Order: sequence, then C-alpha cells, then structure tokens
Amino acid sequence: MVAELDTDQPSGARGAEWCTQAGFSYRFDWGPNGLRTLAPLADVVVIVDVLRFTSAVSAAVESGSTVFPYRWADDGAAAYAVARDAHLAGRREHGELSLSPTDLLAVSTPLRLVLPSPNGSALSFAARDHGARHVLAGCLRNATATARLARRLAGATGTIAVIAAGERWHGATGPIRPAVEDLLGAGAVLTALDPAAAVSAPGCSPEAAAARAAFVAARPRLFDAIAGSGSGRELIGRGWADDVATSAALDVTDQAARLVDDAYIRA
Repeated sequence: MVAELDTDQPSGARGAEWCTQAGFSYRFDWGPNGLRTLAPLADVVVIVDVLRFTSAVSAAVESGSTVFPYRWADDGAAAYAVARDAHLAGRREHGELSLSPTDLLAVSTPLRLVLPSPNGSALSFAARDHGARHVLAGCLRNATATARLARRLAGATGTIAVIAAGERWHGATGPIRPAVEDLLGAGAVLTALDPAAAVSAPGCSPEAAAARAAFVAARPRLFDAIAGSGSGRELIGRGWADDVATSAALDVTDQAARLVDDAYIRA
C-alpha cells in the first residue's frame, strides 16, 4: 500500500519522482499523467489508442494520407484544418470520414486529415509540449513496425516510453479508465521491442513487463479479447464491429506512423 502523502508536500505531488521508471529502457504508463511523467525522460514516446485513434492513424498512413492530431471538442479545429489545407474529420454515423480505421483504409486518394479525439489525439498533440523528442502512433496493426522504428530512433542506449491512452468515464472530460485494448496494444509494441526475450524482457520496467505479459497471454485470442472489452462492446453495439476487427488485426502493415512537426506521416 502506498504511504500517505507527506502533509508538507504540495497537493498532487504524491509519487511523481518515484514513477519515472528510471533505470529501464522500456517504460509504460497511462494517459495524460503518464505522458507528463515519462515524456521528458524518453527518447521516443509511443502513443497507443487502439479503439480507435492510433488504429485510424495507422490505417490512414497505410493509404498514404497525412493525419494532424488535435484536441477534442475544441472550437478551433475547423480553422486549424483550413490553415493546413486539410479536411476536418467528422462522425461516422453522419457518413463522414472519422476515427474509423476501416473507412480510412478504403481511401483511394491520399488526403490531409485533422483527426481530433479525446484520448490518443489529445496525447499526441500534447506530447511535444511535455518534451518528447520523437512521437509514434502505435497499435496492434503496426506493432512490430513501430517497435522497429522506435529502436532505431532511440539508439542503443535510448529510452522508449509507451503511453496507453485509456478511455474516459462519463464522456470526454471524465477521469481515465484503463482500457484493455490499449494495454494489449502497448504490450504488443513492448513485446516487439525484444521479441526474442521471454515474457519479461530485461530492459522492461515492471509496468512495461506487466503490459507485455498481458499481450502474450491474450495473443492466441486477440480479437475475442478486444471485442469483449468495454470499448469493443460499445463499438459493436453501435454497429461498428468492422472497426473492432480492423483494429484487432496484428502486424498487418510494415508502415509505422511518426509525428513530424504537427502531423503523422508514413515513416
């Protein structure tokens, strides 16, 4: 059990200095606080939001498109898209290009797309502000390609931080809910960073090793695990089982997605 906060410390100071996972090459944490803690210390940050932002980014770059991440529910999104000569994503239920990776795979002509989301996109948009040198969009579709690029960018002695986006309770502004699909997506990337190792690679922090172990356990029935998760059930209930299947496909592309300036492009 974590000790009680020292009353002489400022509010919110609990544990930050103990949670950097110092001494490990591969690190793992959740959401905005995890990003804020690990990004300044990492050579490479991998954002994972399997249902659906980083799967959508992967699908978009597979078809040659460029994706601009942006904050969710921000009134400036339309102007941001115009300034970049880009299309602003909308909602799938309205027949628009959206966070649907299935639809983005079907794009016949490469496009420039501003793609807001409350989790993965917001984390991507914020990553540079928190000191990340290199930012990648990881998911199940591109896990090995992402790990390969991350190792190259980090170098022999660099640090790679994998940040699972999680979901939000009570809409886009609620607290973070750890999401099974993002745990498994992060674990897939962490496994691919050192595929020859046993369940726990020597360079993994305990947090990273736990994510890796979860993926290894779920890998034989990966679609069932994703479809049975809370987020998977929600998408299937809305009639988007195709997006769950598209997002649950493992290593179906050799293209990684890298944030260059303010856009994800094919790396």
